[in-house]
Amino acid sequence: MNLLPFGLAVAALVLTPFSLAQTAPAATPPMGWNSWNHFAGHVTDADVRSAADQLVSTGMRNAGYVYVNLDDTWQGKRDAQGILHPNDRFPDMKALADYVHSRGLKFGLYSSPGAKTCDGYEGSLGHEQQDAQTYAGWGVDFLKYDLCSFQDQMRQAKEQHPDDPRLEFRMMQAAFKKMGDALKATGRPIVYSLCQYGIDDPWKFGPGVQSEMWRTTDDISDSYARMMEIAYAQVGLAKFAGPGHWNDPDMLEVGNGGMKPSEYRVHMSLWALLAAPLLAGNDLSKMTPDDKAILMNRDVIAIDQDALGKQAERVWQQGDFSLWRKPLTGGRYAVGLVNNSWSERDIPLNLAEIGFPSGANVYDVWAGKDLGRWTGPQSLTMPGHTVQLWIFKQ
Repeated sequence: MNLLPFGLAVAALVLTPFSLAQTAPAATPPMGWNSWNHFAGHVTDADVRSAADQLVSTGMRNAGYVYVNLDDTWQGKRDAQGILHPNDRFPDMKALADYVHSRGLKFGLYSSPGAKTCDGYEGSLGHEQQDAQTYAGWGVDFLKYDLCSFQDQMRQAKEQHPDDPRLEFRMMQAAFKKMGDALKATGRPIVYSLCQYGIDDPWKFGPGVQSEMWRTTDDISDSYARMMEIAYAQVGLAKFAGPGHWNDPDMLEVGNGGMKPSEYRVHMSLWALLAAPLLAGNDLSKMTPDDKAILMNRDVIAIDQDALGKQAERVWQQGDFSLWRKPLTGGRYAVGLVNNSWSERDIPLNLAEIGFPSGANVYDVWAGKDLGRWTGPQSLTMPGHTVQLWIFKQ
């Protein structure tokens, strides 16, 4: 039986570059690029323009990566009226946003509810409405709002009122809501991304502060062990994800050099299964063929971007093996099996035990081929730190 059509149907669901503009913000997990993982505090106007160009020339834009997000260290000083201006590395933020838009892309910025950002630049404390209007005037489409120095105020409040255990968390939620409301009041669709490291279960309060996505853990690093630690931390959060509201396990590290290609495939597969925002953080001008093949696999992206908006559940964990299952449109399922050990292992896979008692037609996503119909027990051999990613249709 030839299953290629249903496998290819996965890729057909990939959004065109401007399709997000036709719906509410973050109807599917946002995709794009962020400056921090590669450039950190040295990013410039020219770097952002170059990233926009690379998203187009590499084909990443057409694969769905539409946000170009400038992270921390762009801020300059406020003028006498309190209006925030960029520093001298960004001479004209409106012109930069216009350039990004001219490339068929969207533009994102970074701030903090505190007085300072993580790197000590100007935050938005006391200027939330003013900053929101400034961002909208520049043409910003995405705001990452990082808790950072606001934690100092939370700690001070806790010290002053030790008998109120929820005070600091109410403060944090109020601070995030203030900016969320200010962004909505501009009338411009701006994706609002909370970066508060999973503090106080943001998946529960995020929608109430006007956010479309929220960090579930502390920062990722370009390490297989840290990536897997974050992936496992997503267990139990599936019920909080869906169109317009996404759990965010942090940015992609694909292409930054700290993992093998097989490990980056595990990373990309799990983020797609988890319906995570896909924000690349590598040097787009120096991508290897493996980097491109991983970041732009249309079937993998379509799993992440599936219109049903479901996040995968971990069906079982057996020693170093974990199996994840994500419902897709059309009665299909994305199924991922990860060998987290260092060595090759054999594993029996019983379809009945993972929800397919009558068997299923199987498509191998990374290989791009039909595997026929599977029923009953299957015997698999997997090298260490690898993934098998399939589409199952009963």
